[in-house]
Amino acid sequence: MLDLIFKQARLPDGRGPLDIAVQGDKIVAIAPLVDAEAHEVIDAAGRLVAPPFTDPHFHMDATLSLGSPRMNVSGTLLEGIALWGELKPLLTPDAVMERALRYCDLAVAQGLLSIRSHVDVCDDNLTAVEALIEVRKRVAPYIDLQLVAFPQDGLYRSATAEANLLRALDMGVDVVGGIPHFERTMADGARSVTRLCEIAAERDLMLDLHCDESDDPMSRHVETLAAETTRLGLGGRVSASHVTAMHSYDNYYASKLIPLIAESGMNVIPNPLINITLQGRSDTYPRRRGLTRVPELRAAGVNVAFGQDCTMDPWYSLGSGDMLEVAHMGVHAVPMTSREAMAWTFTSVTENGARAMGLPDPTLRVGGPANMVLLQARDPIEAVRLKATRLAVVKHGKVLARTAPRTATLDLPNRPTTLDPADYAPKGDKKNT
Repeated sequence: MLDLIFKQARLPDGRGPLDIAVQGDKIVAIAPLVDAEAHEVIDAAGRLVAPPFTDPHFHMDATLSLGSPRMNVSGTLLEGIALWGELKPLLTPDAVMERALRYCDLAVAQGLLSIRSHVDVCDDNLTAVEALIEVRKRVAPYIDLQLVAFPQDGLYRSATAEANLLRALDMGVDVVGGIPHFERTMADGARSVTRLCEIAAERDLMLDLHCDESDDPMSRHVETLAAETTRLGLGGRVSASHVTAMHSYDNYYASKLIPLIAESGMNVIPNPLINITLQGRSDTYPRRRGLTRVPELRAAGVNVAFGQDCTMDPWYSLGSGDMLEVAHMGVHAVPMTSREAMAWTFTSVTENGARAMGLPDPTLRVGGPANMVLLQARDPIEAVRLKATRLAVVKHGKVLARTAPRTATLDLPNRPTTLDPADYAPKGDKKNT
């Protein structure tokens, strides 16, 4: 007897309908028909079954803290950082853990089962570090939570930041972090990139830097990061997050920089929701969109993975743990409206995020992990368009969350009485390629 069978599912690559059979924590069969009994059978009814969502860039120490101790009135990055500085002395381990665990509950309901969270180490007590290490342990059965030692106030700008970062790594934090564009000078920023890369190399750890999250065309620390990544052979262990200054670089410089990024093998993590709202605040018109050069990076072969960054905190008063919302914003903000590009945004919040986090291949295959999400959509584009309901969320072969399909009941003359959001999609229009 099998543990679980999804009947008549469609896969992200277009195959289906197929049955997906699970035994223990592994997928044991994907076939047109699995003729076997199972403890649970879920009828996918031609809907999409996909790998779980991944968020390779988040701030769990600040999540759900909106309004404490006040609101970000200007909506800018710098006021958000200042507001976080006011909140930090008020943090307690219990409060950080309570907010983080509530967010993790929301994440599971949204099919978000892998999260990389930056945690501020510019607090000599390391309150948030201790709290999130405990959260990581508690959620380990259902969420892969990576922690990044993040010197929010700058590795050299804050007197104890480097010592605290090393302490956090000694405590078991997974990834080296940094924010070179927030150092006092460009030279200090470049120096911090080199030092952080060397720490990652010495400790055989991954590295993820907030890099050039700015509208300043002269903020070019990603160039140093690419060079140091190549020099030290760090490759795919390195991620450059945000990289929004690239939207202000001239085309000639970008044409030099992007091949260097590709050569290094590092990942790039844009954050569409937060970058479209924080960037361009000092512009009049025309106003910059605030996102890095996603199509050009993709064309060069760089692994680009969208992150969420924030949910209801000093920087962003919205958010819902929904990575399809992130992909949806990416489609509009970049913009990317070809069918290939829209389908890619789905990949960016599933497979690409897992790759950036150094996680195993999450694709659904025989012998692969039984981690998956059943969506109220027929394909990845429809999932992004509708921000599709997660009907079932599975981790290690166990159903962790279920949500009823979203439908509307109509009272219209001579019209259908119920409506599934997918019912009004065009039938077979593949012209927009």
